[in-house]
Amino acid sequence: MKARKVLKWANRIVTNVLVLLLISVAALVLSTKLAGGEPEVFGYQLKTVLSGSMEPGIQTGSIIAVRSITEEEKGGFVKGDVITFMEEDSKLITHRITDVKETGSGVLYTTKGDNNNAADRNPVLADNVVGAYEGFTIPYIGYIGSFAQSPNGSIVFMILPGILMLGYSGFTIWRALRQIDEKENIADAK
Repeated sequence: MKARKVLKWANRIVTNVLVLLLISVAALVLSTKLAGGEPEVFGYQLKTVLSGSMEPGIQTGSIIAVRSITEEEKGGFVKGDVITFMEEDSKLITHRITDVKETGSGVLYTTKGDNNNAADRNPVLADNVVGAYEGFTIPYIGYIGSFAQSPNGSIVFMILPGILMLGYSGFTIWRALRQIDEKENIADAK
């Protein structure tokens, strides 16, 4: 009897986790579509770190949360802040500000990766800043995200959840049928 209670609670937990996961993914996809392409969770965008320029603080393959900023905030960063900015070739970079200069055309930031020997060649216009890094990092998860975006990864991540859900459904049906048989056997024995 105790094993049934444990199994019942395990079933409820697994079901609730799967439902929450499904709702979370649906909400993320919906918010991505509404925001115009960049997924945001509570005002933060998740970015994968592709280089070691900010190591050891931010490891290659990590996921970082970058806070979305408003137009008014773009010119308000100071030396030491870590920003994410758009480079000329539409590539996003996250580096630390080493110098701030105000010019007639706006604010210019000199940036440098913590692991780099020299500052970046081109200063960053305040208009090119897209976010502020505030310290949230999950190491190595970015490798999974990069794999998921590859052709093989998309197949695995599209098929695997379906197989798991079908397997779990089959197990639940089998267990329910077994319980019905047990009740019928008990009723026949009386």
